Amino acid sequence: MAEKRIFISFAIEDVNYRDFLKGQSLNTYSPFTYTDMSAKKAWDNKWKTNCRTRIKGCDGVIALISKHTRNAEGAKWEMQCANEEGIPMIGIHIHKDDKGQVPPQLVGKKVVNWTWDAIKNFINRL
Repeated sequence: MAEKRIFISFAIEDVNYRDFLKGQSLNTYSPFTYTDMSAKKAWDNKWKTNCRTRIKGCDGVIALISKHTRNAEGAKWEMQCANEEGIPMIGIHIHKDDKGQVPPQLVGKKVVNWTWDAIKNFINRL
């Protein structure tokens, strides 16, 4: 199976969880593989144009959700962009017992707790 290109949308305060997800995919025994296309740093005033190009080139988007997401304008814009471009997206709660509010950009999308099976199933369906 070809490796999937996945954009990870997250609040900057949750960058460690994005890194954790990427690290897991590199594990020899990982149930999934993907190419991380998320933004690694803030861009200049062309940020939205560059970000849209990255999202359009992806097979799917994983939106990491925490209590920080509701105030993460960049992450919410990324999710809206994925919707506009018709890119499949799933919301993943970072914390099972301390969930943040699901942003309106994920209405109608599957939103689940973080489990390797949920992530693997999403990626495998792309």
